[in-house]
Amino acid sequence: MGVRWAVVATEGGGARLCALAPDGRPAGPVVTETCLAAAIRSRPDVERWVWRSTADIYRRLLDAGVWVDRCYDVEAAESLLVGAEEGQSGQPRSLAAAWARLNRLPIPADTPARAAETQPLLFDPAPVALPPGSDELATLLAVYAAQLARTEKVAQPDRMRLLVAAESAGWLVATEMARAGIPWHADVHREVLDSLLGERFPGGGPPRRLAELTDEISRAFGARIRPDLPGDIVKAFARAGIAVSSTRKWELQRIDHPAVEPLLTYKALYRLHTAHGWSWLEQWVHDGRFRPEYLPAGTVSGRWTTNGGGALQIPKVIRRAVRADPGWKLVVADAAQMEPRVLAAISRDPDLMAVAGRGDDMYADLAGSAFGGDRAHAKIAMLGAVYGQTSGGALAHMAELRRRYPIAIAYVDDAARAGEEGRLVRTWLGRTSPPVTSGPAETAEPAPGAGDSAAARARGRFTRNFVVQGSAADWALLMLAALRRELATAGLRAELVFFQHDEVIVHCPADEAETVAAAVAAAAEIAGRLAFGPTPVRFPFTTAVVDSYWDAK
Repeated sequence: MGVRWAVVATEGGGARLCALAPDGRPAGPVVTETCLAAAIRSRPDVERWVWRSTADIYRRLLDAGVWVDRCYDVEAAESLLVGAEEGQSGQPRSLAAAWARLNRLPIPADTPARAAETQPLLFDPAPVALPPGSDELATLLAVYAAQLARTEKVAQPDRMRLLVAAESAGWLVATEMARAGIPWHADVHREVLDSLLGERFPGGGPPRRLAELTDEISRAFGARIRPDLPGDIVKAFARAGIAVSSTRKWELQRIDHPAVEPLLTYKALYRLHTAHGWSWLEQWVHDGRFRPEYLPAGTVSGRWTTNGGGALQIPKVIRRAVRADPGWKLVVADAAQMEPRVLAAISRDPDLMAVAGRGDDMYADLAGSAFGGDRAHAKIAMLGAVYGQTSGGALAHMAELRRRYPIAIAYVDDAARAGEEGRLVRTWLGRTSPPVTSGPAETAEPAPGAGDSAAARARGRFTRNFVVQGSAADWALLMLAALRRELATAGLRAELVFFQHDEVIVHCPADEAETVAAAVAAAAEIAGRLAFGPTPVRFPFTTAVVDSYWDAK
């Protein structure tokens, strides 16, 4: 373990900090500094900084021009450890909660998350307060030392240490991406909206195209309809003698009625208008950048979410507005068949690992040895294995997979069975999906009838996917950390500006694009080796160097 220091920020921009021993306890006196940034900058030999929350402290460091290589985020670690120990994801994770848990005191709730549609706040909500009279640094040191000890007691402690490091690195990346922002051309965005939605009318009414479609839909039904109200649409179809349970696209497409086509068009444009329309543009894009707040591990599987702005659901048509600055490029990298490759690695099925190590298109390689060479059938079969789709044509394809790759299919089958019985399942690195039952995670008895109900089967489908999707999220964290390190080591001006599940975007000077693309490939290899050890599985990326995000697809 390299040199570690704990640090807390103090009022007025200062800091209190302390060197740490390998067991997490103080290895020297507490030092008080008048400037947080200067305190960090003056200690370049520190290998990892220990602090309560990256979101709480790193933004201030970045604003002062201080870049941190590695950190240990105590609140991120607390969330992972509580899940590993108790199978209770989503429990309070603040430093105050960790201190209360350590001392068997009532656990305070975390600060409520902001509503997803709100724009970034000028000031962040205050962290959960420690008990009156508490010393924050002393509390941090006690919690950190206890976390190191707790880590040694979980299943696979080496993997949990790696997961905590990866999650902490993810918070560094998320904070840096929020500060850098996605390059966004508001003029291009407005042109797209004007061309698809038409001009806006005074008084805040719907734009011209939505008004025209509303009239067309109403004429088709013979009565005035509000297409944005699903209840109105269901009733209108009922009056026409057509029973529908919802206004979902797949259900409407099965209906032969003149209102269907304009209604589907309306739904798509209305979604664009409300989610990424003019109001969104005015609220979220400033100085040529869209700066969402990324939340690593925003879902139980470890996938990221965003706190407002809809950054992970940018419509393809709006991607025209995501454009590199003059003289710069966007390197858009998309992991190829990430989850099937992860299944090969975590199941240790030698035959599936061999397929996952051959080329850049795993589905084509699967089809080359089975499914009559039909890539589509190979893809359906593999997705059925991961997501639990076992009806219709997927059932026959699954049988072929089960025959050729029995170890891999048994792995997800076992996870599904555990979910049906209300038991705990883990990702490869140890992120946990909570059991239905209470009690110690590994010994809890299945709830009566847990494997018999529709709810239990649904949970089995979830846990089947969780062990794969969650392990893929763990791998992605390591890939991001490795890519961040590769870019920094090369001394590039390139910036990570976007990440979602299996895709990253790096904004870089044009002459750095080739180096960045190579760094992405290197990071994928490093992440695969760190996460899964030496295996033949490859994690290739499809990489495009473009001026606009639109051009990458």
